[in-house]
Amino acid sequence: MKTKIEILAPAKNLIQGMAAINAGADAVYIGAPQYGARSNATNSVEDIAELVLYAHLFKAKVFVVINTILYDNELKDCEKLIHELYNVGVDALIVQDMAIMEMNLPPIVIHASTQANNRDPKKIKFLADAGMKRVVLARELNLSQIKEIHETTPVELEFFVSGSLCVSFSGNCYMSIANGERSANRGSCAQNCRLPYNLIDGNRETLLTSSHLLSIKDLNLTDQLPQLIDAGITSFKIEGRLKDVVYVKNNVSFLRKKLDSFLEGNAQYEKASSGRTFFNFEPEMDRSFNRGYTDYFVNMRTQKIGSWDTPKSQGQYIGKFLGTKANGYLIENYEQLNNGDGLYFINAEGVADGLQVNIIVNDVVVPNSFKAIAPGTEIYRNSDAEFNNLVEREDSAIRKIGVQLIFTDTQTGFELKAIDEDGHTSIAQIEQKKELTKTGESIIPNIEINLAKSGNTPFIVDKVEVNFSENWFLPISKVNEIRRNVLAQLVEERVKNYIREEHQIEKTDHPFPEKELDFTYNVSNQMAREFYKRHGVSEIEKAFELQWDPGKSRVMVTKYCVKYELGKCPKFQRETMGEKVKEPLILKQGELEYKLKFNCKPCEMEIWEKDAELEFEED
Repeated sequence: MKTKIEILAPAKNLIQGMAAINAGADAVYIGAPQYGARSNATNSVEDIAELVLYAHLFKAKVFVVINTILYDNELKDCEKLIHELYNVGVDALIVQDMAIMEMNLPPIVIHASTQANNRDPKKIKFLADAGMKRVVLARELNLSQIKEIHETTPVELEFFVSGSLCVSFSGNCYMSIANGERSANRGSCAQNCRLPYNLIDGNRETLLTSSHLLSIKDLNLTDQLPQLIDAGITSFKIEGRLKDVVYVKNNVSFLRKKLDSFLEGNAQYEKASSGRTFFNFEPEMDRSFNRGYTDYFVNMRTQKIGSWDTPKSQGQYIGKFLGTKANGYLIENYEQLNNGDGLYFINAEGVADGLQVNIIVNDVVVPNSFKAIAPGTEIYRNSDAEFNNLVEREDSAIRKIGVQLIFTDTQTGFELKAIDEDGHTSIAQIEQKKELTKTGESIIPNIEINLAKSGNTPFIVDKVEVNFSENWFLPISKVNEIRRNVLAQLVEERVKNYIREEHQIEKTDHPFPEKELDFTYNVSNQMAREFYKRHGVSEIEKAFELQWDPGKSRVMVTKYCVKYELGKCPKFQRETMGEKVKEPLILKQGELEYKLKFNCKPCEMEIWEKDAELEFEED
């Protein structure tokens, strides 16, 4: 049996979920009314139910995100919601809080969210043995680490391949709650990592001003699909439940084409859903929101990954600024630009800036408002008006299921049989007095043409057979009627015969790899505490949200490293780093200050609040 390889797309809402499926997604993940890590991307159970019906038509799946940490007073309502989601046909839940494993659950499949900080093979094997069918891996892992996890346990592995990156280990960022009582683990991240900071050294000298020192580029691993599949990944996840429909369709379509190219003729792997997508646009990753791209750490630490100029979209590189002419600009490759485009550049002060194209006259790009730009400045397009208008159209990506039609005559009329690409069948009949054609000429070619018209149905007719015993006459209106009926029945047949994987969670007691858990395990309720205790954990610290010590806490651990970005890493850049920087390095934003601590052995950086007492090791 071939291994199914899945494209998993974000769905902000019902409309974007359907658009993602049309663009070729094998599955979508969507937020419920509560308990999702994006509080601005919630959806009613009714909308989720409608998305489930549409997805299942294509044998695509719907996963619901319930990945916040839960408080004791929310557990009963959360359990009730899970039952409602199961009853409307949801395929799986993506969870962080282990309290859910203690609930009285229906037989619904459970996935471990990346917020559970899934990096360690032993912990991932533990989660699989506890009944989780899939683990969403931490984004910081490299190929060899992924392979080690895959060899440790046969659990399904999901990995992000495009979209924005959390600079922190997922689920372990507490900057937002520490500074504004908005918990990222409760779905309300304030995105402190995208703010501008001054960088100050241990001598209180300012090294950099107003730089977005914790903002990193966006992820793009679309050229690494074969290597990731070889390492054990079977689900490729696109980040972006807060992004617009152009972003979702463009990313899904790009990944669909890449993956289909790999799967074509492959004896070992196949796509995870049915149908094929027809595109009326050419997907390109850099034509929708991006801060520039990085492969992060999948190939180890090889490049700088910071996006210090701005946390906003950089977009697609156009060319260099050549100069001014009349009331506009001369720009390399200006012919790529359209009226209404947004342009991005770094101005003379070294600050990210932008403007909008009003009109292009001959070779002159006329902006809505004139700004001084130095010759040689690199110009990017971060809003592509023509592309956006094209992709937003409903018919820019259409998905169809292949079907074969066999039309025969019967004793009392005619019968049309439809067989789809998955082997589902439907049969429609019409009672019709049979008469031979008056001219003696065959009308079969005309019948074939009309049977092949699948219109707005989810089907495309790949083959038509007309097998008549005589040269019968049949009005085209009757041909159209029986075609409509058989395809409508086939839709019902596909949805009715969709087989949802089910799995009943049973309580286990195998030992957790750790005996003591600190606050980064985010234990915020009694049921999660009971789960870990039953699995042999003796000491459990409360979640950060329940015991935060203002001014003295560690608010982040990350693989991203400010020293490396500065060229001052003693591990990788010793020969070229020059003079060491005096520690502690401090990030300052208004009255807020954070101390940076660098742990070179695991190659990690910690961020602490200003009153924390830190010890620094010699490089």
